[in-house]
Amino acid sequence: MQEKLLNLVIFGFITIIVVTASQVIGLLVLDRIPENTTLEINNFLHFTHIRNYGGVFGLLQGQGSLFAFLSGLLLSVVILYLILARDLQRFEYVCFGFIVGGGASNVLDRIIHGSVIDFIDLQHIPYWNYIFNTADVMVHVGIWPLLLLSFMQRPRSTDEQKQTE
Repeated sequence: MQEKLLNLVIFGFITIIVVTASQVIGLLVLDRIPENTTLEINNFLHFTHIRNYGGVFGLLQGQGSLFAFLSGLLLSVVILYLILARDLQRFEYVCFGFIVGGGASNVLDRIIHGSVIDFIDLQHIPYWNYIFNTADVMVHVGIWPLLLLSFMQRPRSTDEQKQTE
């Protein structure tokens, strides 16, 4: 039980760090880059301040409150899952900390600013014209290791499962 509590504390700590960092960076963008303008960092990376009033990839513009509600609900389900789950590894709590922190930061953006503050604008990538933010990066930092882990783990055969029961 103490291991579970420690894992939840680690999850909470990472979540708070991610939310705080993403919000501070968003405020810096608001303060220093006028909306709909671009700051060229180098040939590959631009900071272009835009506001996303919709969902992922700018879908359903004007429905930000719907996405805030659905995201908040989904984040609550993930937190409940982490509290109730029995066989999770610490690695998974860490990954979910990044995912929930990034998701919560985007929900906060929608609540506080009425939209998500996006600014990371990568150039010269074929078929890529999306602008995203720090919170989105953090969600990916959490999701990709979980996906890779799930593909690398060998599923137990039914004989192995019966032996452990």
